[in-house]
Amino acid sequence: MNEAGSRPSEQTRPLWVLAELTYACPLQCPYCSNPVDYTSTRGELDTADWIRVLEEARALGATQLGLSGGEPLVRRDLEEIIGAARRLGYYTNLITSGVGMDAARVKAFKDAGLDHIQISFQSSDRELNDIIAGTTSFEHKLEMARAVKENGFPMVLCFPLHRRNIEQVEPILEMASELKADYVELATVQYYGWALLNRDELLPTREQLQAAESTAKRYRDERAGKMKIYYVVPDYYEERPKACMNGWGSTFLTIAPDGTALPCHAARQLPGLEFPNVRDHSVGQIWYESEAFEHFRGFGWMKEPCRSCSEKEKDFGGCRCQAYMLTGDAANADPVCSKSPHHEQLVRTVEEAATRRRPVESPLVFRNPRNSRKASAPDVEAVPAKR
Repeated sequence: MNEAGSRPSEQTRPLWVLAELTYACPLQCPYCSNPVDYTSTRGELDTADWIRVLEEARALGATQLGLSGGEPLVRRDLEEIIGAARRLGYYTNLITSGVGMDAARVKAFKDAGLDHIQISFQSSDRELNDIIAGTTSFEHKLEMARAVKENGFPMVLCFPLHRRNIEQVEPILEMASELKADYVELATVQYYGWALLNRDELLPTREQLQAAESTAKRYRDERAGKMKIYYVVPDYYEERPKACMNGWGSTFLTIAPDGTALPCHAARQLPGLEFPNVRDHSVGQIWYESEAFEHFRGFGWMKEPCRSCSEKEKDFGGCRCQAYMLTGDAANADPVCSKSPHHEQLVRTVEEAATRRRPVESPLVFRNPRNSRKASAPDVEAVPAKR
C-alpha cells in the first residue's frame, strides 16, 4: 500500500481490458506499439486461458474489452473468444488492420456478438498506405470497411498520423466521408515501441500539427451530426501530461499474448518490476496483490514536483513509460509537463525535429522479425531526449 494520500488498490477495479491476442501481424508498420523485441515472447495463451481470464476480469467488474495484437485476425479462435465475451456481458471492440478478414468473417463476428470493429489505414493514398504497411493492403481495407458497414457495425476508422502522412488530413477525411464513416480517429503517433525507434523520421513539426488540427476542426464543424472526428495531439507538443490510463493500476488492464499482465501495453520495458502472469495467478490476485500493479498507484511514490503539484489528481504524474524512456527513471515527472525539470530537453527534441534537414526518403525501421532481432530491448531503453 502506498503512503497516506494514495488511492488504495481495494477501491479500484479493472474496468477496461485490452487482450493482446498475438504479436503476429501481416503488416510491418514502423510506428507499431508492440515491443521492439516482440520475437522474444514465446507461447501465446490458448483459447481456454483467454476465456478464463475474461471470466475472472468480468467478475471484478470489467465491462469493456479490446481485442488487439499484432493482428488479432491471425487467431483462428477469435470468433470463439468473441462469443465467450458476449456471454459474459462485455462490450467488445476488435482493433484490426482488416488484413485476414473477408465479408463472411465480418458476418461471423456479428453473429458471435461483436459490438465494434475499428479498421486502421496508413494513408488515404494507396501507394503510401502500402509502403507504410509494408504490404499491399489498401484496396482490401476499403472492401472491409464497406463490409463492416453492411453488417450493421458502426464504421470506425483510425488513421495514425506522422510526418509522412499528416499533410493528407483533408483527403483522409474526404475518403472517410465517402465511406460514410461514423467515427474517425486522427491519432498522431505516440512514441513507444517501434515509433520511438523511428522517432526522428516520424515526429511532425508543430506547423504540420497546427495545420492538421485546423483542417480536422473545419471538417468536424462541417460534418457535425454526421461523422465524429477525434484529433489526438502527440504528447510531445503538450504542456501538461495526459492522465495515462486514468492512473497506473486504476481502471486499465492489458494482457500480453504470453499472459503477462500489465497496467499499460508498454509497461513491460520498465526495469525493477516483475509483472505477474495469468498462467500463475488469478486476475484478482494480480490486480489487488501484485507489487508491480501497486508500485505507481496513487501518489505516495511521487517525487517533486509531482508530489506537491495541485494537478496531480488530474494527471497522476503523467506516463511512467514516457518518463522512463526520456529520462531513464520511471518515477520522474513526465517530461511533457512544463513543470518537469526535463521538459526543456523534450522541447529541444521537438525543435530539432522541425529543423533537421532530411532527404525525401529517409530510412525507416520497419516492424518485422529480422529487425526485431536487431533492435532488442536494451537498444531503446532510456533513450535520451536529445540525440
